[in-house]
Amino acid sequence: MAKHLHTGKIGEAYAKNFLQQKGWTILETNWRIGKAEVDIIGLDGAFLVFVEVKTRSSERFGHPAAFVGASKEELLVAAAQGYMDQSHHTGEFRFDIVSVLLLPGVPPLLEHFPDAFFPGF
Repeated sequence: MAKHLHTGKIGEAYAKNFLQQKGWTILETNWRIGKAEVDIIGLDGAFLVFVEVKTRSSERFGHPAAFVGASKEELLVAAAQGYMDQSHHTGEFRFDIVSVLLLPGVPPLLEHFPDAFFPGF
């Protein structure tokens, strides 16, 4: 497995654990429909939440959350629509980002950005 893929999987595992410790129920991980994928789908109270996890091993090129651009947002929205269609979800939902920074010699640094973006805006 390529190093960046391995780093991503480690970050997703940390993010999943982090959200579970916050009381979330994790419904799916790495849920895919077509070309679109959601790293984590969970319930935060009554909210269905689609989470993009961004993991980096340095901030040399910027904060991990800064790497979620418009094209990624479009793919997340497409995946969310597919998931809600399949699960018949009609309640509230949102899109979050969890950034994971894996620096040598220190515990992982996680930041959670609820309502990170709003489709259509």
